[in-house]
Amino acid sequence: MFEANRSILWLTLFAVAMANVEAVLVVHLRSLYYPDNPLAIFPLNLMSHRDLLIELGREAATIMMILAVALLAARRVISVFAAFVYMFGLWDIFYYVWLKLLIGWPSSWLEWDVLFLIPWPWFGPWLTPVLIALLFVIWGGWTLLMTQRGRDVRFTPTTCALFIMGTALALAAFLLPAVPLLPGGEEAFRGYRPDGFSWGLYTAGYILMAASLWIIARSTDTAHRPS
Repeated sequence: MFEANRSILWLTLFAVAMANVEAVLVVHLRSLYYPDNPLAIFPLNLMSHRDLLIELGREAATIMMILAVALLAARRVISVFAAFVYMFGLWDIFYYVWLKLLIGWPSSWLEWDVLFLIPWPWFGPWLTPVLIALLFVIWGGWTLLMTQRGRDVRFTPTTCALFIMGTALALAAFLLPAVPLLPGGEEAFRGYRPDGFSWGLYTAGYILMAASLWIIARSTDTAHRPS
């Protein structure tokens, strides 16, 4: 039990520290591209081509770092996945916590953000990825504890399909706002203002992801409940 708690503690500290590194970088980028008001990123100012390539590389490197730590922390596939989503969720949540502490942003619950850039910009209210991140943290932390105790936590074909479908729907909600802009290239994104978010797609995706993880937790609990 002590080893399990110790492992989760180090994963937590890593994710929170990584979130601080990203938040500090974003504060500098906002000061550079939005010197008049770093709290308002819309209408959108475009990065230089060099900075965009650097940012794309940084995003990919961040995911690889979280994956590498997950692979070092666990051996079974389910445990690696749990460690990854646990750290990814904490990293995302604390990224916004650090931004709030550093510059007072976000200033409202439904304020929009540029969430990610691969394969093209993801747009949406900052709260939407945080709610998914919270789901990941709860399930990932629980799974790590259960597997350390010898519990057999596993995806079934049904829960795997539900999770993949839910992820695809939520991802579509983040990617869709930029789809009409893609044919216009770089100029179409210049001065972009958020128009509308696909709450239906997002909600359906969130429910499917939550359902898959809840079914896994329930079946594991039932399988080990004293008769």
